[in-house]
Amino acid sequence: MTHSRRHTPLDRFIIESDKILRTLKAKPTAHVRPSPSHSIEECELNAQEQRHAAGLMRVNHTGEVCAQALYQGQALTAKLDDVRSTMEHAAAEEVDHLAWCDERLRELNSHNSHLNPLWYGLSFSIGAFAGAVGDKISLGFVAATEEQVCTHLQSHLTQLPQADRKSRAIVTQMLEDEARHARSALDAGGISLPKPIRLGMSLLAKVMTKTTYHI
Repeated sequence: MTHSRRHTPLDRFIIESDKILRTLKAKPTAHVRPSPSHSIEECELNAQEQRHAAGLMRVNHTGEVCAQALYQGQALTAKLDDVRSTMEHAAAEEVDHLAWCDERLRELNSHNSHLNPLWYGLSFSIGAFAGAVGDKISLGFVAATEEQVCTHLQSHLTQLPQADRKSRAIVTQMLEDEARHARSALDAGGISLPKPIRLGMSLLAKVMTKTTYHI
């Protein structure tokens, strides 16, 4: 009779270390869903439009790097198995976004942010701390983070060149997924974070978007 093997703390450390390397090297584990842009023909963008689209997609890519780090940090320290499972499931869906943004950046002849290791480390630390404090706080961080991501994605839909239907299709699908993740975190028991913490998260997000757009 076959028994599923429970992961030890060392097992989880090795698994998460592999995820970290794959995320930062832009080589995540195989994603399931094809990019929403695959069925859309490439359009002609002028140099300014291409740079702007690339900058926005670079911000989106870094946002997904941060999401991976946040979920991985939380899963590492989450106390309840069902909460850990929720984190891991959400992170797996975010891998799609990471791959889509990376592919689109290459199509736009651009690159991922050079600051990704910095943002990854910071987000992982926040996630691990939140998970250690408590699962309700951890899930609250997920909900608040996803809500901020949705705000950024909605803004990007208004800023992307109208002709760039490929990038717009990716952002639209990401927005739908992120809104669902926020609802799932609250349904799983996440609590609303205090206003000062949400304000701090918002300010940090603004710093990330401003710097990542260019670097």
